[in-house]
Amino acid sequence: MIVDYIVAVMLWLSIIIYSVLGGADFGAGILELFIFGRDAEEQRNLITEALNPVWEANNVWLTYLIVGLFTAFPIVSQTLAYALFVPFSLVLIGIVFRGASFAFRSHIRKAVALKAFWGRFFSTASLITPFLLGTIAGAVASGDLHVRNGVPPVAVWWPWLNPFSLVIGFMALGVCATVAATYLTVNAQMVEKPYLAEKFRVKAFIAAGVTAALGVAGFILMPFFASVLWDGLFTRNWAIWAVIVTIVIGLAAGVALYTRHYRTARILLDLDVAAFLGAWGLAQVPYIVPPDLTIVEASSPPTTMEQFLVSAIIGMLILIPSLWLLYHVFETRSPMPPVHQREIKGV
Repeated sequence: MIVDYIVAVMLWLSIIIYSVLGGADFGAGILELFIFGRDAEEQRNLITEALNPVWEANNVWLTYLIVGLFTAFPIVSQTLAYALFVPFSLVLIGIVFRGASFAFRSHIRKAVALKAFWGRFFSTASLITPFLLGTIAGAVASGDLHVRNGVPPVAVWWPWLNPFSLVIGFMALGVCATVAATYLTVNAQMVEKPYLAEKFRVKAFIAAGVTAALGVAGFILMPFFASVLWDGLFTRNWAIWAVIVTIVIGLAAGVALYTRHYRTARILLDLDVAAFLGAWGLAQVPYIVPPDLTIVEASSPPTTMEQFLVSAIIGMLILIPSLWLLYHVFETRSPMPPVHQREIKGV
């Protein structure tokens, strides 16, 4: 039983890490939809420079989550794959389209019009995956994914298209945009371009305001469309305290951003996202997919859980230092000189 909860916590941590790091990647694409003005190209170049080293590496957490669910909680993996086949298929399409368009755009140097096309495609594709992952989270919390005699529903629509799930989907977009804008203030500061840092600072405040408004809307809808989550928040003291901590950290991140302490704001925002998802997880305990699948009942046999836990720990001891080295090397590298491009007639 303890091992079951430890594994569940490790998988939940992978969701948190992917939401922060992968969310920053998706959010950068979302921000490109709102880039205008004389320095628009500089803002796009900054985004490209920030994403180039890490955008593929962050997907390792999504891979770990999928493999972990399949191994440690197979009935959960089966239920989600069957019931939410449509949104998960669209998530995969979004990831492929976004990755392909970013790769094409990054390797185009002279054909400016073609590069602009792939840039718009990249921005549009960046909306798909985080929005649908948010609706999937809402569907899981809704309690409408019923498993009867071990048989899950197939290709349901209402759980991920109800008002609560849609709000969570839009909220996921807001979180991604806020995280990305805050990260980019640090990147702009690193290359000594304070005017770009100011641009992304304003975008971070706008995205945070929209996200907060959506959070209020989700809170209002929660008792009607996610009653298990609502009950968990108010029947478990640790869950409501986690919500309070989330609000306090979020306000502190806003103060740090307002006073232009960008690195502090980035750290606090990461902690805020972790606290928000942590509160969600605590409110949902003991269910992994409410109302029929608890963490203990849905887990694999003890031998499988123990072997998975050991292999996951060994893997993390290799993965985490490797990713830290990757981020550290590219964060401390010397900024590249700007690339000057011109429109080619007929392209």
